[in-house]
Amino acid sequence: MPESSCGVGAVHIWHMDETCINVRGRWTYLYGAIDSNGDTVEFWFSERRNLTAAKRFLRKALKRHGRPERIVIDGSQTNRGAILSCDATNQLEYRSGRKLKPIRIRQSAYLNKRIEQDHRAIKRRIRPMLGFKSIPSTRVILGGIEMVHMMRKQQAKYACNRQLSLADQFELLAA
Repeated sequence: MPESSCGVGAVHIWHMDETCINVRGRWTYLYGAIDSNGDTVEFWFSERRNLTAAKRFLRKALKRHGRPERIVIDGSQTNRGAILSCDATNQLEYRSGRKLKPIRIRQSAYLNKRIEQDHRAIKRRIRPMLGFKSIPSTRVILGGIEMVHMMRKQQAKYACNRQLSLADQFELLAA
């Protein structure tokens, strides 16, 4: 399970959404998930916004961070289908004798404002860049922006040490 800020404990509710990013005149998508504390669970950049992309993002998040009790999404049927599909696959792969409770899905545009606000921080950073020129450079730059955003939220394990500057935290993460 993911650690929240300063190792307080695991949180079992995720907010999941995607946002549009313009790359050389084409719309691409940045998928993201945060927990109820606002900590980033996972992010993933995709050229497409379809069931395959949503499932790939969700499988990555589930593999790295375990199963949440509930996922909050907006009205997206694609995300709903991805959650149902990945949850069924995850239950089949579960090797213990116990039966897993299914992941509850909560569709609410109002409750999903939390992830929209998280996307706003990324949009604020990329707006002055006047767009991206290529998919590979976009992937690298968005990864860096997300990493700095996570450090500002003091999400890294060593971020509780107040003496480290953002540059020092970045150096430790990149190493």
